[in-house]
Amino acid sequence: MITQYFRPTTLDEAIQLLAKPNTRPLGGGTVLNQRSDESFAVVDLQALGLDKIHKSGGKLEIGATATLSLLLENAYIPAALAAAIRLEAPLNLRNIGTVAGALAACDGRSPFAAVMLALDAKVIFVPDNEQITLGNYLPLRVGAGLVPARGGRPQGSPLQSQLITKIEIPLNVKLAYESVARTPADKPIVCAALAQWDSGRTRLVLGGWGASPSVAMDGNEASGVEAAARNAAHDAADEWASAEYRSEVAAVLAKRCLEHLQ
Repeated sequence: MITQYFRPTTLDEAIQLLAKPNTRPLGGGTVLNQRSDESFAVVDLQALGLDKIHKSGGKLEIGATATLSLLLENAYIPAALAAAIRLEAPLNLRNIGTVAGALAACDGRSPFAAVMLALDAKVIFVPDNEQITLGNYLPLRVGAGLVPARGGRPQGSPLQSQLITKIEIPLNVKLAYESVARTPADKPIVCAALAQWDSGRTRLVLGGWGASPSVAMDGNEASGVEAAARNAAHDAADEWASAEYRSEVAAVLAKRCLEHLQ
């Protein structure tokens, strides 16, 4: 449970507070306000002005505390990303859940994380303005073997003393998303997100199981997406579906995504 609450007005103050043990960043609070047996302090980020979204050249810069609803309303986001955001959470949670919080707390069934990973999103931290890809961030987030939902900054990880300020995604790409779920509004049992750049670079991400979505293919052309999807899901068994089922469905979804881009 939350035992201390801080609301800094500068990034420097926030970073100093977050360097303390058992202290976590608080964005929309959809995760940290849940009942927990743990005791920890929170640093509310809402007064830091990190909720802006703007286009800069061929990329979209998304403030860490921008809500999912605010991102959904942005005129520049691709239709496939909008669809994934709608599936990520119901309206009330989209109105308070933040972009950085959704990525920090995601598991493999997150449509939003799958699409952002397909876009090869960049995550920017302070105090050093370090930039890493979302693909590199997700393993660090769970590197200590802890539940990622607790702010994505496990004690002892390289992220412990850093704070996400924004996420960047490219706009000059074609993007498609497909999924299979128990109901149209449910989180996916299998999902595929496919991004293709003007250069021909093609990046396929699969989700629906595990601790986070995973990259199935990242190459210079689109040939082989079905085989890549089938191979990437070969051991994806859990209580929701068998590996055999996911492997076949992933190949079908990858093919559909590619057809959308052509």
